[in-house]
Amino acid sequence: MNHANHVKLAQTELTPAILEGATIYGADDHKVGKLDHIHGAGTGGRAVIDVGGFLGIGAKPVAVPLVDLQFMRDEDGDVHAVTTWTKDQLKDMPEHKE
Repeated sequence: MNHANHVKLAQTELTPAILEGATIYGADDHKVGKLDHIHGAGTGGRAVIDVGGFLGIGAKPVAVPLVDLQFMRDEDGDVHAVTTWTKDQLKDMPEHKE
């Protein structure tokens, strides 16, 4: 997927209602997971991403700094994010516990 023409979200759009459920694309531009929820906001915020699994079954939640994700909208208005993390790197992280 080419993200060059996608519009980055404004700071005011970085809210749980807009971000939760967003597809996350990794360093290799493949889907690495879905954003389950966020903790906090700004530079101290954390994104909890469900990684692995199939159709939501068996996915492992991991937490990464919110600033590691670039959120944007595609031509259809769908919100997604790009990160430098790979799927394997995310899978190797400790499971996030609430």
